[in-house]
Amino acid sequence: MKKVLLLCGSPRKKGNTYQVLDECARAIEQEGLETEIISLAGKNIRSCIHCKKCAELNECILDDGLNEIIAKLRESDGFIVGSPVYFGSARGDLMAALQRIGMVSFYHDFLSWKVGGPISIARRGGHTSTLQEMLMFFLYNDMIVPGSSSWNMVFGWAPGEVQDDEEGMKVIRKFGVNVATLIKKIKNNQVA
Repeated sequence: MKKVLLLCGSPRKKGNTYQVLDECARAIEQEGLETEIISLAGKNIRSCIHCKKCAELNECILDDGLNEIIAKLRESDGFIVGSPVYFGSARGDLMAALQRIGMVSFYHDFLSWKVGGPISIARRGGHTSTLQEMLMFFLYNDMIVPGSSSWNMVFGWAPGEVQDDEEGMKVIRKFGVNVATLIKKIKNNQVA
Protein backbone atom coordinates (compact mmCIF):
# COMPACT_ATOMS: atom_id res chain seq x y z
CA MET A 1 0.00 0.00 0.00
CA LYS A 2 1.30 3.45 -0.90
CA LYS A 3 1.77 5.71 2.11
CA VAL A 4 2.40 9.38 2.89
CA LEU A 5 4.02 10.44 6.15
CA LEU A 6 3.04 13.89 7.44
CA LEU A 7 5.25 15.56 10.05
CA CYS A 8 3.61 18.13 12.32
CA GLY A 9 6.11 20.66 13.63
CA SER A 10 3.77 22.30 16.14
CA PRO A 11 4.23 22.00 19.92
CA ARG A 12 0.42 21.79 20.20
CA LYS A 13 -0.93 18.29 19.76
CA LYS A 14 -4.19 19.23 18.01
CA GLY A 15 -3.51 22.86 17.09
CA ASN A 16 -3.88 24.58 13.74
CA THR A 17 -0.89 22.87 12.11
CA TYR A 18 -2.21 19.44 13.03
CA GLN A 19 -5.69 20.37 11.78
CA VAL A 20 -4.31 21.48 8.41
CA LEU A 21 -2.24 18.30 8.05
CA ASP A 22 -5.29 16.24 8.99
CA GLU A 23 -7.26 17.93 6.19
CA CYS A 24 -4.41 17.16 3.78
CA ALA A 25 -4.28 13.54 4.98
CA ARG A 26 -8.01 13.07 4.40
CA ALA A 27 -7.63 14.30 0.80
CA ILE A 28 -4.77 11.82 0.28
CA GLU A 29 -6.76 8.96 1.80
CA GLN A 30 -9.70 9.72 -0.51
CA GLU A 31 -7.25 9.00 -3.35
CA GLY A 32 -6.63 5.51 -1.94
CA LEU A 33 -3.32 6.03 -0.12
CA GLU A 34 -2.52 5.49 3.55
CA THR A 35 -1.36 8.38 5.72
CA GLU A 36 0.20 8.82 9.12
CA ILE A 37 0.64 12.10 10.97
CA ILE A 38 3.56 12.24 13.39
CA SER A 39 3.71 15.15 15.80
CA LEU A 40 6.86 16.64 17.28
CA ALA A 41 4.78 17.83 20.26
CA GLY A 42 6.41 16.62 23.47
CA LYS A 43 9.60 15.53 21.72
CA ASN A 44 12.97 17.14 22.39
CA ILE A 45 14.59 17.02 18.94
CA ARG A 46 18.22 18.10 19.05
CA SER A 47 20.27 19.79 16.35
CA CYS A 48 22.73 17.86 14.19
CA ILE A 49 26.16 17.64 15.80
CA HIS A 50 27.82 16.86 12.44
CA CYS A 51 29.54 13.74 13.77
CA LYS A 52 28.93 11.91 10.46
CA LYS A 53 28.18 8.67 12.35
CA CYS A 54 24.99 8.39 10.27
CA ALA A 55 27.21 7.42 7.31
CA GLU A 56 28.15 4.15 8.99
CA LEU A 57 25.12 3.60 11.26
CA ASN A 58 22.43 4.29 8.63
CA GLU A 59 20.60 6.29 11.32
CA CYS A 60 21.32 9.23 13.60
CA ILE A 61 23.49 8.69 16.67
CA LEU A 62 21.31 11.04 18.73
CA ASP A 63 18.64 9.09 20.60
CA ASP A 64 15.67 11.44 20.82
CA GLY A 65 13.00 9.67 18.78
CA LEU A 66 14.00 10.91 15.33
CA ASN A 67 15.24 7.48 14.20
CA GLU A 68 11.71 6.11 14.58
CA ILE A 69 10.50 8.85 12.24
CA ILE A 70 13.34 8.09 9.80
CA ALA A 71 12.39 4.38 9.81
CA LYS A 72 8.78 5.24 8.91
CA LEU A 73 9.95 7.70 6.29
CA ARG A 74 12.08 5.04 4.60
CA GLU A 75 8.91 2.97 4.07
CA SER A 76 6.81 5.90 2.83
CA ASP A 77 6.25 7.07 -0.72
CA GLY A 78 5.52 10.66 0.26
CA PHE A 79 6.52 13.18 2.93
CA ILE A 80 4.70 16.37 3.87
CA VAL A 81 5.94 18.75 6.54
CA GLY A 82 3.79 21.34 8.29
CA SER A 83 5.08 24.14 10.49
CA PRO A 84 3.62 27.06 12.33
CA VAL A 85 5.43 30.31 11.56
CA TYR A 86 7.53 31.64 14.44
CA PHE A 87 9.09 35.05 13.80
CA GLY A 88 9.05 34.56 10.02
CA SER A 89 10.50 31.06 9.98
CA ALA A 90 9.75 27.42 10.68
CA ARG A 91 10.11 26.11 14.22
CA GLY A 92 13.69 25.37 15.19
CA ASP A 93 13.15 21.78 16.29
CA LEU A 94 11.38 20.99 13.03
CA MET A 95 14.29 22.35 11.01
CA ALA A 96 16.71 20.40 13.24
CA ALA A 97 14.70 17.25 12.45
CA LEU A 98 14.75 17.94 8.72
CA GLN A 99 18.48 18.65 8.73
CA ARG A 100 19.22 15.40 10.54
CA ILE A 101 16.87 13.39 8.30
CA GLY A 102 18.61 14.99 5.32
CA MET A 103 22.06 14.05 6.63
CA VAL A 104 21.11 10.38 7.02
CA SER A 105 19.60 10.39 3.53
CA PHE A 106 22.69 12.16 2.14
CA TYR A 107 24.67 9.01 2.98
CA HIS A 108 21.92 6.46 2.27
CA ASP A 109 19.70 8.11 -0.36
CA PHE A 110 16.26 7.07 0.88
CA LEU A 111 14.47 10.36 0.10
CA SER A 112 15.12 10.48 -3.63
CA TRP A 113 11.90 10.49 -5.71
CA LYS A 114 9.60 10.70 -2.69
CA VAL A 115 6.74 13.12 -3.34
CA GLY A 116 5.70 15.85 -0.95
CA GLY A 117 6.35 19.37 0.19
CA PRO A 118 5.97 21.99 2.91
CA ILE A 119 2.90 23.64 4.44
CA SER A 120 3.00 26.76 6.61
CA ILE A 121 0.43 28.04 9.08
CA ALA A 122 0.49 31.58 10.48
CA ARG A 123 -1.62 34.33 11.92
CA ARG A 124 -0.53 37.03 9.44
CA GLY A 125 2.93 36.95 7.87
CA GLY A 126 6.06 34.89 7.37
CA HIS A 127 4.40 32.20 5.28
CA THR A 128 6.56 32.64 2.21
CA SER A 129 9.90 32.65 4.02
CA THR A 130 8.84 29.58 6.01
CA LEU A 131 7.80 27.70 2.87
CA GLN A 132 11.09 28.62 1.19
CA GLU A 133 13.09 27.51 4.23
CA MET A 134 11.40 24.09 4.33
CA LEU A 135 11.38 23.72 0.53
CA MET A 136 15.19 23.65 0.49
CA PHE A 137 15.03 20.29 2.33
CA PHE A 138 12.86 18.74 -0.39
CA LEU A 139 14.85 20.07 -3.33
CA TYR A 140 18.25 19.23 -1.88
CA ASN A 141 17.15 15.65 -1.21
CA ASP A 142 16.05 14.96 -4.82
CA MET A 143 12.37 14.90 -3.91
CA ILE A 144 9.42 15.83 -6.12
CA VAL A 145 7.23 18.75 -5.02
CA PRO A 146 3.91 19.16 -6.84
CA GLY A 147 2.05 22.44 -6.85
CA SER A 148 -1.51 23.36 -5.99
CA SER A 149 -3.85 26.20 -6.92
CA SER A 150 -1.83 28.62 -4.74
CA TRP A 151 0.86 28.52 -2.05
CA ASN A 152 0.60 25.83 0.66
CA MET A 153 -0.29 28.27 3.42
CA VAL A 154 -3.24 28.62 5.78
CA PHE A 155 -4.10 31.55 8.02
CA GLY A 156 -5.07 31.10 11.66
CA TRP A 157 -3.93 31.96 15.15
CA ALA A 158 -6.23 30.63 17.88
CA PRO A 159 -6.78 26.85 17.71
CA GLY A 160 -9.38 26.12 15.06
CA GLU A 161 -9.11 29.43 13.18
CA VAL A 162 -7.58 27.65 10.19
CA GLN A 163 -11.01 26.15 9.56
CA ASP A 164 -12.19 29.68 8.65
CA ASP A 165 -9.60 30.02 5.87
CA GLU A 166 -11.68 28.30 3.19
CA GLU A 167 -9.32 29.17 0.35
CA GLY A 168 -6.26 27.99 2.27
CA MET A 169 -7.85 24.67 3.16
CA LYS A 170 -8.96 24.21 -0.46
CA VAL A 171 -5.34 24.71 -1.55
CA ILE A 172 -4.17 22.12 0.99
CA ARG A 173 -6.75 19.57 -0.15
CA LYS A 174 -5.69 20.04 -3.78
CA PHE A 175 -2.03 19.71 -2.77
CA GLY A 176 -2.89 16.42 -1.02
CA VAL A 177 -4.68 15.14 -4.13
CA ASN A 178 -1.73 16.16 -6.30
CA VAL A 179 0.73 14.37 -4.00
CA ALA A 180 -1.37 11.20 -4.08
CA THR A 181 -1.92 11.36 -7.85
CA LEU A 182 1.77 11.81 -8.56
CA ILE A 183 2.75 8.95 -6.23
CA LYS A 184 0.30 6.64 -8.00
CA LYS A 185 1.59 7.67 -11.43
CA ILE A 186 5.21 7.11 -10.40
CA LYS A 187 4.53 3.76 -8.70
CA ASN A 188 2.33 2.46 -11.53
CA ASN A 189 4.96 3.22 -14.18
CA GLN A 190 8.02 1.82 -12.42
CA VAL A 191 10.02 -0.73 -14.32
CA ALA A 192 10.80 -3.89 -12.37
